[in-house]
Amino acid sequence: MPLRRLLIHLGLGLCAALLLGAPALAEDDPDDAPLFNDAPLPEGHEHPSWFERSFLHLGEDLEEAVAAGKSGLIVYFGQPRCPYCRMMLEHNWGMADIVAYTRQHFDVVGLNIWGAEELTDLQGQAISVRDFALREDANFTPSLIFYDAQGRQALMLRGYYPPYKFRAALEYVAGGHYQREPFLAFLERGDATLTFEPGELNEEPFFAKPPHQLDRSRHPGERPLVVFFERGDCHACNVLHAQTLRDPALLSLFHRFDAVQLDIGSQQPLITPDGQRSTPRDWSRQLGLFYTPSLLFFDEQGREIMRVDSVAYFFRLRAVLNFILSKGYQQQPNFMRWAMQRTED
Repeated sequence: MPLRRLLIHLGLGLCAALLLGAPALAEDDPDDAPLFNDAPLPEGHEHPSWFERSFLHLGEDLEEAVAAGKSGLIVYFGQPRCPYCRMMLEHNWGMADIVAYTRQHFDVVGLNIWGAEELTDLQGQAISVRDFALREDANFTPSLIFYDAQGRQALMLRGYYPPYKFRAALEYVAGGHYQREPFLAFLERGDATLTFEPGELNEEPFFAKPPHQLDRSRHPGERPLVVFFERGDCHACNVLHAQTLRDPALLSLFHRFDAVQLDIGSQQPLITPDGQRSTPRDWSRQLGLFYTPSLLFFDEQGREIMRVDSVAYFFRLRAVLNFILSKGYQQQPNFMRWAMQRTED
């Protein structure tokens, strides 16, 4: 029996409590993504004291890191009232082993994505912190860019990931694995905590049935398309279906999309939104996906608008769905700026 049924039986009250602002709930396994209320925080939070006190010259920051024998530099993009940022700072970077490994191999520079201060990037270009975050496509906070000792981008994480995935990202860059293989390949050959056994997917009534011929390049769709990449025996997928997708307001928004669920490891044939023949496994690798569930959003012509490929609960998903359905991306392609404009209005 899928874990979903058990979670639904036990968790509907929990979901309501989360949406009403109940305190964060701890998981049995600290390496799971904790359930938490993802509405904006009532007050801000600070960066850890061990973050670098940068003068916002990233080239100098990288030189100092390399001179100290480290693998490179992490640039952290956050917001003071972002609950996902708080989870990153207090949960992931609240674990002694993660802090020790990070500090051994990297210096970390923390930036507020709305900062107006001038920053000098690794190419020596002066740019505001806000424009730098926009240029680097920090579409969710927290976002982290890992730079190697030569100043090359080795990896970028957009959004919050549970500790086991974040540990793997640190090791992937610090160990130089990024020079030889994609992050997904590194995860797949990792130890048992990073492997996944086949299992039964959670179904939803709004998912279209296979075969999945998603081509919109020749015959545009009437509605936007959302593709759920999932896998069986995936804890985060179970939480998505048993908790987040049980909210009536969120479900009503998803019913306004064409929606498809794919097993990320499947070799069943499909036609992608741009008309290519593929399989979920091959397509997910082409897209560079390494997290489940990942939700990819396409317009009526089959162009990808954005993706949610990190931990996301009710508040963030609702904002993303409204961004797509309102076609807000046509006036403001950056989701974070669109969301901020709506708050200001």
